[in-house]
Amino acid sequence: ILWWTPNPRAVLFPHKLKVSRSLRKTLRKQAFTVTADQAFGAVVKACSEPRGDEPGTWITHSMKQAYQRLYERGLAHSVECWEGRELVGGLYGVAIGKVFFGESMFSRRDNASKVAFTYLVRQLEKWDYQLIDCQVYSNHLASLGAENIDREVFGHLLERGCRAAGQAGPWQLETPADAAHP
Repeated sequence: ILWWTPNPRAVLFPHKLKVSRSLRKTLRKQAFTVTADQAFGAVVKACSEPRGDEPGTWITHSMKQAYQRLYERGLAHSVECWEGRELVGGLYGVAIGKVFFGESMFSRRDNASKVAFTYLVRQLEKWDYQLIDCQVYSNHLASLGAENIDREVFGHLLERGCRAAGQAGPWQLETPADAAHP
């Protein structure tokens, strides 16, 4: 299994989440139902499917198995975005202490992954999580508030955040009535 440690490191501090006007509108419509840890395997599978004109995926079979074991131990989590009974977006990652390590996200409807991400960030903020590791900077993540930090700073944040007591076991989202707040 490959391991990446880019410098700089893309992270999102939960209190710095950016919710665009269009995303705020989507959240107000409540067009999607959002859950946590209800379809972990399906989210990982959807994230591992090739996108657009890409020939393959970086999420190998052995990685899927490893994440499934982490999920069974209450360390890996998913957030699912549903349109009726259809899974239309979501994300997954690993939580250690008060740090969430985002692994991948997918969307089959406009803004579905952004809605899932917003719910996740607001929940982590309520639980006093300190950091969301996004790994590599992208315009998509930057539009949500992600920023680059030096790897050394990232290491210090991990030392502190990973030692804190996190949210163990399967996650349940509290309905974030304030999910759309700026």
